[in-house]
Amino acid sequence: MKNDLPTRTLRQSCANALRMLAVDAVQAAHSGHPGMPMGMADIAEALWRHHLRHDPADPAWLDRDRFVLSNGHGSMLLYALLHLSGYELPMDELKRFRQLHSKTPGHPEFGMTPGVETTTGPLGQGIANAVGMALAEKLLADEFNRPGHEVVNHRTYAFLGDGCLMEGISHEVCSLAGTWRLNKLIAFYDDNGISIDGDVKGWFGDDTPGRFEAYGWTVLREVDGHDFDALDRAIAAAHQSDKPVLICCRTTIGKGSPNRAGTAKVHGEALGADEIALTRAALGWTAAPFVVPADVQQAWSARERGAALNGAWRQRLSAYALAYPDLARELLRRCDRHAPLTPETEEALAHACATAETKAVAVATRKASQDVLQDLGPATPELLGGSADLTGSNLTDWKGHRALKGTGTGNHVHYGVREFGMAAVMNGLALHGGYRPFGGTFLAFSDYARNGVRMAALMKLPVVHVYTHDSIGLGEDGPTHQPVEHASSLRLIPGLDVWRPADATETAVAWRESMRRLDGPSALLLSRQALPHAGDGRARLDDIARGGYVLRRPEGERVALLASGSEVGLALAAAPLLAEAGIPARVVSLPCLDVFDRQDAAWRADVIPRHLPRLAIEAGSTGLWWKYVGENGDVVGIDRFGESAPAGELFPLFGLTAEAVAARARALLS
Repeated sequence: MKNDLPTRTLRQSCANALRMLAVDAVQAAHSGHPGMPMGMADIAEALWRHHLRHDPADPAWLDRDRFVLSNGHGSMLLYALLHLSGYELPMDELKRFRQLHSKTPGHPEFGMTPGVETTTGPLGQGIANAVGMALAEKLLADEFNRPGHEVVNHRTYAFLGDGCLMEGISHEVCSLAGTWRLNKLIAFYDDNGISIDGDVKGWFGDDTPGRFEAYGWTVLREVDGHDFDALDRAIAAAHQSDKPVLICCRTTIGKGSPNRAGTAKVHGEALGADEIALTRAALGWTAAPFVVPADVQQAWSARERGAALNGAWRQRLSAYALAYPDLARELLRRCDRHAPLTPETEEALAHACATAETKAVAVATRKASQDVLQDLGPATPELLGGSADLTGSNLTDWKGHRALKGTGTGNHVHYGVREFGMAAVMNGLALHGGYRPFGGTFLAFSDYARNGVRMAALMKLPVVHVYTHDSIGLGEDGPTHQPVEHASSLRLIPGLDVWRPADATETAVAWRESMRRLDGPSALLLSRQALPHAGDGRARLDDIARGGYVLRRPEGERVALLASGSEVGLALAAAPLLAEAGIPARVVSLPCLDVFDRQDAAWRADVIPRHLPRLAIEAGSTGLWWKYVGENGDVVGIDRFGESAPAGELFPLFGLTAEAVAARARALLS
């Protein structure tokens, strides 16, 4: 017992270092959330100093454990952990917490701070990302590990609080994690009973342990979140589970603060100078602000242990490469987030594009998308498809795909009716590495997934969202299912490339460009109804890739018709009617406004010349199109909700016919 006291004292000092760094940083910024870091500091010490496998000198080490701070408002806990462990995050950055261009923003941001695995601002999405990461580990291990050669063998840990569990997305993804038996996923629930508005009993009365047991998780109840021995036992038990694990940790928010601990007051504001002085005295912390005693700093350093763990793995990888050289090369390629597409994938995409242009047949673009997948899927082992219970409608599967159901493995995920969860899990898959995820649902339900799509754009993740039934053309399901504002709404997300192809060729190019893109997500908006081939007999693949191009350029042109998706066919049908009236009309296809806007000024001016009156046509909200037609132009669109009727009746109802378009163009000229 004589040795226990110094060890326990050191552990407490290590935890208090986390508490005081958080307190001092929030005070310096006059902004932040000190309560959670103070309450979870003991849990963080137990995990990070004794169990987490990571290497501060190599934050991207392939087989590292992943750590996700789902309750990301407590970001100073993570920044303190990274600094103390030895990551390239100097104390000066902690002093600049929440300041412009610092590496310590108000919530953890992926790509800004070494060691931060994902951006966790919106509550609930962090645990969803963690589920995606754990799924990626499971699938990669199944695909690449061989007897005696476990080169993929790591865990995903997540901290989460009441707010994460109140968000509905936690139900979606934690249910999936239990169904998939992701036993390498371990979540620590910060059960402190306090949120911004106070004691949560008035609005959060769930039986959380029972809820997770119903999902199929192992639940460790009533663990004292401030007892190192209890935490060590819980983590050891979690490592033995064949299911995902929720460790329910009873904690005191703001622990150490004499007057604010256990209250909402400590949740989201600085303690103030007087309370900080009292907290220092209560914790016995005599160091000045932003000063960590040398023995505590040394105890926290993970560089030596991390280098040893990483080195041992590299030795295993070398042995694996000798025994299975092709697999080793493929694993490293797959996990390099900057690696370009393989020649096989490029060849498959080229074949899909050429086939679509050569066939020149009328086809629904959702079916054209599936035709691309018939080439792309077999040639691209990292492709991981899926759908939110609409596979047969979204057509996101391909011949030879392997469906992931229950505890098995595969390359096509049945997400169930979980659009938001699907989007956030795909983000986790992309963050982990090893897979290029895509998932499908109806465009009208992109609203459910929107914040996950936004986070993919913010983190610049190369995921693909397949949204089918893209207009009133879906017909009888009516206005609840007919997207009107959704294309424009998605186009407002910075960094998201929204493709609305007009035919099979544009669909194939949209897939090609989405797969080639490594710095952000893409959305494909696809039709239920068949669309005619829009080509004019010349090669146009490179033009499509520029987001907008001229399909029809007659001599003496007097008006330009701009359209996307199914309305390109309307523009092409209206052009001969205008020609009969002596009005030669240019037809411009704009499958991706986002890509088109990135083109040089000369290209944009050549495609949409300013000297021509311009009429835009799209079966959706008109607002964004005025940017392209100007104040003297016009837009044919839909600025109201749809109707329940066959598609053939709806297009005339909303003025979306060749005759109506021609009439609007004539009126524009008059």
